Amino acid sequence: MQRTTTFPAIDAQPDFFVGAGSGIAVRDSQDLMAWPFFSLAKSKRVRPIDFRMGDISILVEATAEHGMATIWDADVLIWVASQIVEARDAGRPTSRLIAATPHEILAFTRRGTGKASYDRLKAGLDRLQSTTIATSIRQRDARRRHRFSWINEWKECLDGSGRARGIEMIIPDWFYEAVIDQALILTINSAYFSLTGGLERWLYRLVRKHGGRQKGGWSFDFQHLYLKSAVLSPMKRFAFELRDIVRRQALPGYTLRIEYAHGRERLNFVAIPVDPFDEAMRRVGLRLVDKS
Repeated sequence: MQRTTTFPAIDAQPDFFVGAGSGIAVRDSQDLMAWPFFSLAKSKRVRPIDFRMGDISILVEATAEHGMATIWDADVLIWVASQIVEARDAGRPTSRLIAATPHEILAFTRRGTGKASYDRLKAGLDRLQSTTIATSIRQRDARRRHRFSWINEWKECLDGSGRARGIEMIIPDWFYEAVIDQALILTINSAYFSLTGGLERWLYRLVRKHGGRQKGGWSFDFQHLYLKSAVLSPMKRFAFELRDIVRRQALPGYTLRIEYAHGRERLNFVAIPVDPFDEAMRRVGLRLVDKS
C-alpha cells in the first residue's frame, strides 16, 4: 500500500535502520537464489507460481492491479540484505524498519537516478508489497507454511513543501531472519545488476548458490532447471534461451558449457579463478585502474 507522509528527521527515528551507502559488497539471500520466488518476465505476470520439490513448497500469488514481483524488483531486497549484513558485521544495530532515499537504492543497483527510474522503483515496491508468498522453507514441519509479502508496508515520505524526501519500508521476519543468519547470505558480483535478461539473472543467482568455487564446478539437467525457473514459456523456448546464454558466456565469473548424458542436455558451470587481491578490492566496491 503506497502512502505519503511528512518525513521527520532520521535521528528522531531510532527504530529505523539507515544503510551504509553504495560502496559495500553486494549480498544476496541463498533462499532467494535457490528457489523460484519471482517472475522472470518483463511483462505483467498474474498466474501464480505453485512449486513443489520434496519437502519444499512455494506458492507465489500476485494481484491483477500490480502483477507479480519480478527478478528486477528483487534488487531492492539485495540492497536491503547488503546494507543489513554490512551493519551487522560493523557492530551496528539493524532493524526490519528501513529508511532510505530512492537515490541510494538506485545507485547501489546500478540504475539511473532520474524521474523515470524513480517511478519504476515505486512500481517495483508496489509489486513487492502486493505479492504474497507461502512457503515451507525453514519451517520445522514441512506441512506448515510461512505466509508473507516481500515488503509488509512502504510509504513515500515528503518534506514540509511536498517534495520527495525518502522511502520507509518494513521487511518481513522470514526475510530478515535469513539475512541476519550469516550462513544464509552470499556475496555476489556487482556485475549482476548489468544483466538485462530475466533468465540470465535467475541463472546467475542459481549458479552462484550451487557452483561457488568448487573444483570442477556443478551441473544441472535442463529439465531440472526448467522446473526450478517456474517460467511460463514452453520447455523448447527455455532450452533455446539457455543455449544462447551459454553461447554468449553471459554470467560474470563463470564458464558455462553444455554436456550430454543419457541423451539429455546438462548445463555445467565452473567458477573462473580470480586474483585474491582483485577479489578483495571488488568486495569493498573498488576497481583497479590500469595506468599502463
